Amino acid sequence: MKKDYMSDASVVIHEPCNIYGKPLLRRNVSIGAFTEIGPKVEIGVGTRIQGGCFIPEGVTIGSDCFIGPHVCFTNVKHPMKDGKFTDSGNYDRTRVGADVVIGANATICPGVTLGDGCIIAAGAVVTKSVKAGQTVAGNPAQPMKEK
Repeated sequence: MKKDYMSDASVVIHEPCNIYGKPLLRRNVSIGAFTEIGPKVEIGVGTRIQGGCFIPEGVTIGSDCFIGPHVCFTNVKHPMKDGKFTDSGNYDRTRVGADVVIGANATICPGVTLGDGCIIAAGAVVTKSVKAGQTVAGNPAQPMKEK
């Protein structure tokens, strides 16, 4: 059964998943089990998201990307103010370009842009934007040296 957040029936969702707030899932998207996708998320044509991922409000993922298992996107840099949690709804936008590969257990911090064709190594913690075609690894993620 086609759900209201799917652009067409070619979207495959492996249950159980928590998808809420009507994100936009384009053609040929595959979502792994135990993934959570929040409102105002956009996922491009042909993108594959493995199981256990967290994609909150404010994340845009381009076409033909691969998001490895347990990748975590975050959307708030400072969740507390004066010792209290804030819920302003002003989330930092994160943009993932086309043809991006993100390895298992990577964490993508809020407000970064991952350029087209970049590669994020497994376990990397991305705190700054990554240029198109660049490969980064580590905590914090740094460009890999070319051989």
